[in-house]
Parts: sequence; structure tokens; C-alpha cells
Amino acid sequence: MILSGLDPSGGAGIQADIQAVTTLGAHPLPVLSCLTVQDTHNVYNAAPVDADLIRQQLDCLAADCRIDAVKTGALGNADVVAVLADFLDRHPGLPLILDPVIKAAGGGDLADDKLLDAMKTRLFGRAEIITPNGVELTMLGRHDDPEAAAGQLIAGGCRGVLATGGHCTGANIVNTLYRPGQPPRQWQITRVGGEYHGTGCTLAAAIAAGRARGLTLEQAIEQAQAFVSGAINHALAVGGGQPVPDRSVPLSETP
Repeated sequence: MILSGLDPSGGAGIQADIQAVTTLGAHPLPVLSCLTVQDTHNVYNAAPVDADLIRQQLDCLAADCRIDAVKTGALGNADVVAVLADFLDRHPGLPLILDPVIKAAGGGDLADDKLLDAMKTRLFGRAEIITPNGVELTMLGRHDDPEAAAGQLIAGGCRGVLATGGHCTGANIVNTLYRPGQPPRQWQITRVGGEYHGTGCTLAAAIAAGRARGLTLEQAIEQAQAFVSGAINHALAVGGGQPVPDRSVPLSETP
């Protein structure tokens, strides 16, 4: 099940999630959490979907469909967070992969302080992992050093932090998994130059698809990283801004 925002450019948000989950052999149950004014350059405006309507959708789906994992992206506002948290209370044990979407790559805001506080207090402790990029990790963990920032989040109750390295520099993209009482674990892929639209959404959705299909968390991360690498290598020039990863590329065509 996916709770995420609508990107009308088709490059990020719930479209990216649907494409990634489908290509990896799972079936998406998409629930829109917010609408955005967005292109391949930036986000310019956003409005949340009515929280009670989302509550009805979640209950309707749960009564009819088997749910094996939950993935979140931009959640719109604190009321939507409350609805999701209440749903998870009634359906414990579901793996939650939480992409803490705060800002678009172009700098546009997708979360205010009230929404961030709600995610921290009601969702971070429930998530199997959260998947912040470098900017989000610094903001959430209140530290410039990734390991220290992740440590702050884990001390605050996070069960796992996958610090993604797409916004960093260097020949390789390094994604690092931090968990309480365990040494960090890293995965690396060769960096392809430039920024791409929707890579964070794609990675988190791919991890959720792997977990829904019964992979361990580590296996799901490894598969997701290979999938994102292949999607980037076949990126599409949709608009005049960031290229869009081609999420229709199967794993068999990844490097």
C-alpha cells in the first residue's frame, strides 16, 4: 500500500511508486495523500487530500485486499499522518518503509514543521526504515555528519535509517543502513553524473516491493539499489529539468 503525492510530470511521487512496485512484481494499492503543482524542475505548490477520505480508502482496502507492506512519500499534513498511524495501530506488523519527503530536489517545500513533528512522533518509531537523502538527514538529525544525524534519529526511536547518498559527491553512490546496536552496512553503485527526478521515491518504493514479496530488509535494499541504478542508466528526458529514471526497465537489464 502506497501513500504518496501526485506529481503531474509523472517523474516522482505516486507515479514513480506505482511503476517501481509493478516492475518488481508486486501490486500497488495507491492512495493519494496530496496534490502538487510540479514539473521536472521543482515543486511550486501542494495541497493535502482530505484526511477522512484517506481513512475511508485505507479501511476499504484493508477489508478487501491483503496488504504486505506500506510505503509513504509526501503525506500532505499532520492529519494524514494521524490517519495512517491509527490504521497501523489496527494492523500491527506491517513493514513500513517511510520516505521522509521534506523538500523537492529543486528546493520546493513539501512538509511544514507540524507535519515533520507528527511524522517523528507517530511514524518514525513504527517504520522498519526511513530513507532520508543527505539534506533530509541533516534536517531531521540536526547534524551535518551523517552518522551523528542517524544516531540522533535512532536515539529518538527510529528502528532503521537508510541514509541515501545520491546528493553527495564521489565516484560511487553510497547508501548506509544504520540500526540500533548493529554496525552500519553500506551498498555502493557507480554514480552517473547529474540529478534525477524521483530517485528517492523509486528507491523506497522498490524496497517496499521487495519486502512485500518476502525479501529480508537487506535483500530488498540490495535489489532496490540495483533497480534504481538500471532506471537511472535508462533515464528519460521528459521535460527541461531533471531526467526521469525509466522504471519500466526490468532487473535483468541492470548493470
